[in-house]
Amino acid sequence: MIMGLEYGNWISKKIIYTPGVAGLVFLGLGLFLPVLLIPAGLLLSFAAYFAYARYLVGTRGGNLQDRIVELVLAHLDWNGKGRALDVGCGSAALTIKLAQKYPRARIVGIDSWGAGWEYSKDMCEKNARIEKVSDHVIFQKASASSLPFADEYFDAVVSNLVFHEVRDVKDKREVVREALRVLKKGGRFAFQDLFLLKRTYGNTDDLLAVIRGWGIEKVEFIETRNAPFIPHVLKLPFMMGTMGLVTGEK
Repeated sequence: MIMGLEYGNWISKKIIYTPGVAGLVFLGLGLFLPVLLIPAGLLLSFAAYFAYARYLVGTRGGNLQDRIVELVLAHLDWNGKGRALDVGCGSAALTIKLAQKYPRARIVGIDSWGAGWEYSKDMCEKNARIEKVSDHVIFQKASASSLPFADEYFDAVVSNLVFHEVRDVKDKREVVREALRVLKKGGRFAFQDLFLLKRTYGNTDDLLAVIRGWGIEKVEFIETRNAPFIPHVLKLPFMMGTMGLVTGEK
């Protein structure tokens, strides 16, 4: 990684340290009450799993986070002419890769950058400067549920693992619909999210039927977990097992 870049890690340290510390406490108490060794083992195993997952995802390990972001662009069939939007840009990893791949396009990254996240607009702008794409990239604070753009404003729209996190909309399909609202007729899109999570999106075939019902010309679903670079240990439902891509043309 280039010095100064801050893309973060999708797996927070908190999810490792909290069960890890609790596990050590139970382990200590287990010396006096052996039955507590069972929850101690479970908690420590949980912490160890997520520590390993964080290593695989991060740039110093398997760099899966970067490869998964690239997967979105690999399924964006766009000529790079015009304007593109990244919905929920976070630390701008996808926005910047989009800008690097399409140097003649104008790229916009939006995010709410809430208090619960480690990302910020300043971080995005800093990363864009370091990666030398700030001349055709802008960032602005906005909600994915109510994009501040006119209908059919963009030629391409992308998003990565954002829609399920939008808390002010119960039906996450409406967040997908809002992203498609600002896409021009004939424009291309590539959205990656937990589309295989049935309690959020329902049956995949039904989801695609709904999207087609919005007047979308072409739509395809790809299971991210089938990507050859994703290890089996991360294909569990609470990790990458429910990830998928919805791509196509409006």
